[in-house]
Amino acid sequence: MHYLYEVYYRLSDIIGSPEFLQSVLDNRFYLILMVIFISRFKYATYNSMWMCALINVPGTFLHESMHAFVGGILNAQPCNFSILPRRSMEGGYVMGSVSFRNITAYNAVPAALAPLLLLPIGYYFDKLILPIMPATLGNYLLYVLLQTIIIENAVPSVQDMRVAGHDFLGVLLYLILFIAILFSFLGIA
Repeated sequence: MHYLYEVYYRLSDIIGSPEFLQSVLDNRFYLILMVIFISRFKYATYNSMWMCALINVPGTFLHESMHAFVGGILNAQPCNFSILPRRSMEGGYVMGSVSFRNITAYNAVPAALAPLLLLPIGYYFDKLILPIMPATLGNYLLYVLLQTIIIENAVPSVQDMRVAGHDFLGVLLYLILFIAILFSFLGIA
């Protein structure tokens, strides 16, 4: 038993050393490995409704909140906000949903693609919060977990894309707006 304690304390010393920590922070391989491990763990929970709910609720809350927030601002009249997974007709799970009472050509695209607003949040979290966090392995693991949740839930779902593409006039309106902003940003007249 004494030998196990010695191994534990030696590993703790190695993992807690500034050299080891710096090698983890500077190595993209470890970052990608952690993200893949988190993603695989998440998808492994899909066999159990309760584990699925436990793992996915934080990200689902962020994703659905963005829909509700943008829909509310653009008068889509959000209703029936849900963040608990439920079985879908196709056999998988629907992680959450927000229903709207007033989807129109001007609010369908932004309300459906609203989770993309999580990307700037993740970006500024990286630029503003990470530098002031104490450099510990625990903080780095927490950072990777939070960024994985934020970025993964910024991706619009298949249903989101269906809603966004449902109204041709709305898609055309936002495509023209996007191109105008892009030309303006690039300085093309």
